[in-house]
Amino acid sequence: MPVIEAHVLEGYSEEERQRLARALTDAACLVIPAAPDAVTVMIRENPKANYMRGGKTRAPAPARPDPCEQIRAYLAAMEARDMHTARSMLADGFVMNFPAAPGLTALEELIAWAAPRYRFVKKTYDQFEAFQKDRVTVIYAMGTLYGEWPNGAPFEDIRFIDRFEMTDGKITRQDVWNDMAETKAQLT
Repeated sequence: MPVIEAHVLEGYSEEERQRLARALTDAACLVIPAAPDAVTVMIRENPKANYMRGGKTRAPAPARPDPCEQIRAYLAAMEARDMHTARSMLADGFVMNFPAAPGLTALEELIAWAAPRYRFVKKTYDQFEAFQKDRVTVIYAMGTLYGEWPNGAPFEDIRFIDRFEMTDGKITRQDVWNDMAETKAQLT
């Protein structure tokens, strides 16, 4: 039964501390063969006045936003065609890889690529997952697509997985897998 004790400076919200405790639980279960309910996490808050590094009292760094919520907001902006908001969430050097369209670097390229494939597409989300690897946050969004083909016929229940990479809160990469081509091929 792993017991993890973390010390943080005062100033993080209860929600942020709970996110940290869940992440530490997940990290322990990744390495140690324990069920999550067997992992104990204790977070101790220390007053700022009781902490120094380099001979100076320090303030806590702000917590990072929930990466799953950031990706959900990006996808909502894309769906609404709010390019200004979506673009503000991207890092320099951003790249997206869609089926048969690798290496798109601008949202306008994606819109032009998608135009002959469907009139519109929207997503229903089943799940979001995130994990950290060094300085990169990896986020998966999974669910189904629905929308209209170019001829106006509706489609629905097409599986998709989007994989994102983020660094310092900005999206650097998006990889997309879905069953749209297989579904469309069955219609002809």
